[in-house]
Amino acid sequence: MAQAWLADFPRVTNGRVVAVGSRSTDRAAAFAVAHGIPRAHGSYAALVADPEVDAVYVATPHPQHVDVALAAIAAGKAVLVEKAFTSSVSDTERIVEAARAAGVFAMEAMWTRFLPGVTWIRELVAEGAIGQVRGVQGDLTAFRDYDPADRLFDPALGGGAVLDLGVYVMSFAHMWLGTPDVVRAVGGRYPSGVEGEFAVLWGYRDGRSATLSGAFTAYGPGRMAILGTRGWIDVHPRFHRAAEVTLWRAKVPETRRFEAGYHLETIHVGECLAAGLTESPVMPLVDTLAVQRLMAQALDQIA
Repeated sequence: MAQAWLADFPRVTNGRVVAVGSRSTDRAAAFAVAHGIPRAHGSYAALVADPEVDAVYVATPHPQHVDVALAAIAAGKAVLVEKAFTSSVSDTERIVEAARAAGVFAMEAMWTRFLPGVTWIRELVAEGAIGQVRGVQGDLTAFRDYDPADRLFDPALGGGAVLDLGVYVMSFAHMWLGTPDVVRAVGGRYPSGVEGEFAVLWGYRDGRSATLSGAFTAYGPGRMAILGTRGWIDVHPRFHRAAEVTLWRAKVPETRRFEAGYHLETIHVGECLAAGLTESPVMPLVDTLAVQRLMAQALDQIA
């Protein structure tokens, strides 16, 4: 993810990459040379102590996010933490509490929320283009051959379909529906213990619902549909890039195409810091914490 994020950084208009940190001096130096980064630090402690660093992008495996984020916050550095934010509700709570207590900016790197296609969807929903949102349906699959040595299948490194894929579908549905009253989940696990697939049903007391799924065990489109009382919105595969969106009203489609990129979330962080904000209005910590709890509920139900 660090490499993917850096690939879009040339389009960031309000920031510079000044340093990289790793647990290994050699790895940090190699990464710095490969990506033209001025300084390399052989520890995360050294990185957050760097006076030239204002904000830290955390792209380690999920279980390691909490220690790096807490160290950065303690040093007064803003943090952009890759999704899933952490591997547990308690770790997410620790980061949220620390950031709020210190008055330091913290945000989950859920890049989908900052894409122009999703911005258009927010505008459509806000103006009532599809009426009241009554449901969300969708999936995200990414077939992988099972390899117990791979991070995706290692429980100690936060592997499993829910943290890697479920965070996308649940965060997306949560944007339009909020926190459900009922969560039902099924799925299957690999010999290593992590889940390879999941399906989740969310229910609300007023009858709204979400049906969501994800898997490393199958191929699928990766699309989303937002269902309303006056129409619906198709977010074409793969929905987390939101490169093509269709609004359906009276069975008449309107399709628009949009750019995608990790630079947009990074620009947003810079804008928030310039405005003196400690949380993002687009990806607030309350949403990150809610989705982390929903993933935990799903994981608890998968046998």
